[in-house]
Amino acid sequence: MSEMSSVNRKLIQALAETISKQVKHFNKTEVECLIRGFHYLVEQNISKNTAGGLDRGRFRSILHDMFGMTDYMIMDGVFRTFDKDNDGSVSVKEWIEGLSVFLRGTLEEKIKYCFQVYDLNGDNYISKEEMFQLLKNSLNRQPTEEDPDEGIKDLVEITLKKMDHDHDGRLSFADFEKAVREENLLLEGFGICLPDNTSIETYERHLFEEQWEH
Repeated sequence: MSEMSSVNRKLIQALAETISKQVKHFNKTEVECLIRGFHYLVEQNISKNTAGGLDRGRFRSILHDMFGMTDYMIMDGVFRTFDKDNDGSVSVKEWIEGLSVFLRGTLEEKIKYCFQVYDLNGDNYISKEEMFQLLKNSLNRQPTEEDPDEGIKDLVEITLKKMDHDHDGRLSFADFEKAVREENLLLEGFGICLPDNTSIETYERHLFEEQWEH
């Protein structure tokens, strides 16, 4: 058993060496912890058709349990940004690449990430329809006599006036980036898709400190 765990440790160290050279924001020791953490999450994966990765359902439950996310549309968008090869499963490298932005990304990296999450159909634009769907999903509306959809349509128009710099009725990445750089609060304007600082600290403490204590 100790020989096997020794082999596993060597494999993990070799993989960590490779990944840490390709991914920003994590050192080799942290990447080792992330690999171990990933294998633990995969072992709990209910679906066995993911070839050692995290399927959409398991990924959603991680976002919910560890980072307090509740919006399925946003969580599916986060899954798409992590699953770069679009094979329906997040591999260990995709997981670590995704977390590098999710947990420690620069503003520039986070702008790209959020834009991808909000671009529901992957056509490199956030359309009026996508804005409407995202806002309808993320706003906690109070029941009123008015048609709530009308209020959301108004909000979409107001948002477009503020963010659509080339006035083509949709948001390109350039529009989105310019608006967020001018007003950082707009980064997650269409729904919470990044963890708050408390969640990040809790997750990193659990992952990087506690693992080395055992």
